Formats: sequence, C-alpha cells, structure tokens
Amino acid sequence: MRCLAALLALLLPAAVAAEPCPPAPVTGVSLPITRAAMQQREPLTIVAFGSSSTEGAGASGPDRAYPAQLEARLRAALPGLPVEVLNRGIGGQEVQEMLARLEADVLAARPDLVVWQAGANAVLRGMPAEEFRAALAGGIARLQAAGIDVLLMDSQRAPRILDAPGFERFDATIRDLAAESHAPLFSRAALMQAWAAAGTPQGEMLSPDGLHHNDRGYACVAEALARTILGATAPAQIARR
Repeated sequence: MRCLAALLALLLPAAVAAEPCPPAPVTGVSLPITRAAMQQREPLTIVAFGSSSTEGAGASGPDRAYPAQLEARLRAALPGLPVEVLNRGIGGQEVQEMLARLEADVLAARPDLVVWQAGANAVLRGMPAEEFRAALAGGIARLQAAGIDVLLMDSQRAPRILDAPGFERFDATIRDLAAESHAPLFSRAALMQAWAAAGTPQGEMLSPDGLHHNDRGYACVAEALARTILGATAPAQIARR
C-alpha cells in the first residue's frame, strides 16, 4: 500500500498542477490487457476516443485537454515506462460517426487501452437510446475482439446535459453496457457529484458554455482517471520495483 501511495503521489506534476483537485473516490476497475503490457515493461499506448470532451473544447489549449494531462500524470507515475495517450476526439460526433473511424483512428494504433467517452451528443440531439446502445455495444465488441481494454466514460454533469430530456436513460445505458460487456465505467457523473459533495461548485469545473470542462475540470478528470488506471495496474509495477 505504501508503494501504491507513492505512485499516486506522483500524479500531479508541476507542469499541470494549477489548483488542487477536490477529493474523489478511486474507481476500482479491471484492465488485464493494460496490466499485462506494464508487467512486460512494454510501451503503453492509450487512445482517448470520443467527441468534444475528449478533443478538449473549453480548454485553453490542446495541452490542457484531459488526454494530454493524463499522459503527463502517467509518465510521472511510471518513470522508465514509455506512455503515449493519443487524442482521438472530434467535437460534435455521435457514436455512429465514431464507429466510422474506429479502424483508422483507434485500431490502427494498436492500443492497450481505449478510454471511450460517449453519450453527450446523443442526449443533446435526442438520439433514440436503443440506437445509441446498439452502436456503442458494437464498437466495444470490435475493440475487445482485437485484444484491447475498454474503459467507458459517461457524460459530464453540466447544465446543458441536465436540461436535456431523458439524459438519465443514456447514463443507464452506459452503466448497463459496462456491466454486460465487462468494459468498466469511469463515471464523470459520479466524479462531479463527489466534487460537489466536497464543496466544489459545478461552475468551477466548467467553461462559460455551460457544457464542457475548463482547464481545472480537465485536470481533475485526468487526475481521477490516472488514479483509476494505476489502481488497476499498480500491483504489477510494485512487484517490479
């Protein structure tokens, strides 16, 4: 446990640390492909796949989007292990549009792990939940068949999401698919609820558009996500230290 704590303490490198993140629980997940790659000391490749929340809308620059900040945190926590986080987010896309570029943007990179952020555009555009479910399930199956870990990411708790009719159905769909497909869920909804419970107002983590994260929000998403990934893989690293 002391070794794990030491690894986690490295998650806030000075280059990305602006303001401390509010406390939040670590999500316990299983990432066997990622863990095996780290055990073998192979370069770790992660694809951040999704729409504008992945691309970094609302951030002051690409280096402040969550994928870049995740890469910085993992590299700090895993010295000597090459880590690359590829940002494959395109703003405004729904799941079907993501599926159309799955081969070129994701599978071609041969990643160990895909963090797939989805749901917000489906909510905002009134996409049928059943159509969303079928598309996402098909994509998960293709990734898993290629020997890739999948970590799903749900929508942020933002006014424009919460004001959209039926947003709860999409959250439930992602939760159900995570359980059924053994593709664990990194829940931004739960994370932001934890921030609020710790006394951090929603607005401090969102950009003025009322939808996307700001720099601090992306930094804290990246910190929580790095903790989640390390929590699933750190025992393999500790055994080799």
